[in-house]
Amino acid sequence: MSSEVDGAAVSPPALLGAADLRGLADRLGLRPTKRLGQNFVHDANTVRRIVATAGLVADDVVLEVGPGLGSLTLALLGAVDTVLAVEVDPRLAGALPATVADRAPDRAEGLRVYHADALQVRRAELVEAAGGREPTALVANLPYNVGVPVLLHLLAELPSLRRGLVMVQAEVADRLTAAQGTRSYGAPSVKVAWFAQARRAGQVPRAVFWPVPNVDSGLVALNARPAPSMESREQVFALIDAAFAQRRKTLRAALATAAGSAATAERILRAAGVDPGLRGEQLTIDDFARINREWRRLQ
Repeated sequence: MSSEVDGAAVSPPALLGAADLRGLADRLGLRPTKRLGQNFVHDANTVRRIVATAGLVADDVVLEVGPGLGSLTLALLGAVDTVLAVEVDPRLAGALPATVADRAPDRAEGLRVYHADALQVRRAELVEAAGGREPTALVANLPYNVGVPVLLHLLAELPSLRRGLVMVQAEVADRLTAAQGTRSYGAPSVKVAWFAQARRAGQVPRAVFWPVPNVDSGLVALNARPAPSMESREQVFALIDAAFAQRRKTLRAALATAAGSAATAERILRAAGVDPGLRGEQLTIDDFARINREWRRLQ
């Protein structure tokens, strides 16, 4: 089956299977490493499902982190005009354009590769790498070892992101999408809510990866929302970290050191309309923003 772009027939990308991935890795002399979280998806149905679930439109500028050997990249290029792939491994970054040119020649011009560490990149760099366009969607198989920090960094750097779909370790997916008051609810749950509404969008079995990881993965869908407050995000996040540093402590006790005393922490919490006897997992992002406002006012 083929589609049409500007009246010309465009063939769908030839997706990568397990044998293709191993062949590419052999030619590059690549042995996937845990340090870089390199587990590559070899199942075409999985990458098609990810792209379909992401809810992309053709003019989206998709930011993909850790494209690896190109499994998801090829599927994305079948759905959107522009994919900006950020890859930290220089061998993979260098090889990706050739893979796309070979398997999706009609889409090759839509790929832009930026060799960088996603934890360090800044908005200006990404916009320049994307040809002056702001990324509008994040779709990525995030490395297990840095998935949450990468996600929060990119959400902070790129207010242009309207939607996202990320694949992370299943336990991390549970944390990012946990409901207030549940066991999985924690600092990542609260922080991601500053930027977006997050929901579970499916499970991904470990068998679709090469090499096979020790855990299953989960899909997290993100829909951007306005910041819940005009408060400083950095200050609010510092409060969140303090509240969850020792989950068993009440907020009065958890914030005592930062406030100067337990009595001062209690005074701030009560002014914010928050019971000092609650714990961090019982608060929303709006609660933390309100506490921060009173903290600045009363300190």
